[in-house]
Formats: sequence, structure tokens, C-alpha cells
Amino acid sequence: MRIGFYPGTFDPITLGHVDIIERAMALVDRLVIGVAINRDKGPLFSLDERVAMVDAECANITRRTGGEILVRPFENLLIDIARDVGATVIVRGLRAVADFEYEFQMVGMNRALDSSIETVFLMADARRQAIASKLVKEIARLGGDVSKFVTPAVNEALRARFDHGGGK
Repeated sequence: MRIGFYPGTFDPITLGHVDIIERAMALVDRLVIGVAINRDKGPLFSLDERVAMVDAECANITRRTGGEILVRPFENLLIDIARDVGATVIVRGLRAVADFEYEFQMVGMNRALDSSIETVFLMADARRQAIASKLVKEIARLGGDVSKFVTPAVNEALRARFDHGGGK
């Protein structure tokens, strides 16, 4: 069984993340989504909220694709959780060259820690390359429309968090 591990903060999960998850499903038999605790980023949503959002979106993907997706929170080293879930591949999404520079360093470190786990990069779909959770949160905080960047459920969660109700 080919098991992939796709880590991220998912604060919140965006259509860019959904695109990478759907495409990764074609490469593996089981995809484990690792929701990072990452206290350094100061997430907008709690870990439980982020896990629930990712789980809900993955349930929709599973219904469409028939694949197997598991969602797990993690705080330890990425390579350790990948090993713990039996992953042979780590899936990473790339939007721009700046992403690649950071990811290139991470691959080198992960290979030094465990050379049996490969990293696969999936380029973001051209329509999704500009989507970043940080920008989505900023637009939502200022009352802007983020419906082009997130699913309806995540859009609702953002509006509720920033108390914009149904007006925008």
C-alpha cells in the first residue's frame, strides 16, 4: 500500500490545499493529512477547529474519489510523523519559486533523517497559485469576499470568526 503524508497548518484549508489533496490521491492508496500544531504561526483557528475543517473537506473529497484519507494532528518532527503513519512519500505543494527554496532545504534535512521517505512536489494549479491561507485570513478580517479561495463551509467559519455574518 502506498501511503502519502501531506503536512500543513491549514489555517484555514483553502481551495489550493484541496487541489493538492485531490491530485495526491492519484499517487497514493492512502493519504494522511497532518495538521501541524505550529504555535509559532499563531493560528487563527484552534487545532481542533482546523482538524475538523480539514476532516470535513476530506470527507467531501473521499466521496468524490473513493480514496482513503486520514486526518491527524501533529507537533513532532515531520519525518517522525511520516514514519509513524507508514508513509513512503511526503507530498508538498508549490506555488512559487520562493516556496521551492524553503522546500528544497526541508527535503535535504528530511533525507538526512530518513532517506527511505521521498518528497513529491505538486505545482499548484494555475488558478490556485495566488491562494495563501495568510492572505485569505487578511482579506476575511477586513471584510472582503474570500469565496473564490475557500469552500463554502470554510468561508462561513471565517465570516463567523470575524463576525461579518452573512453580509459580505
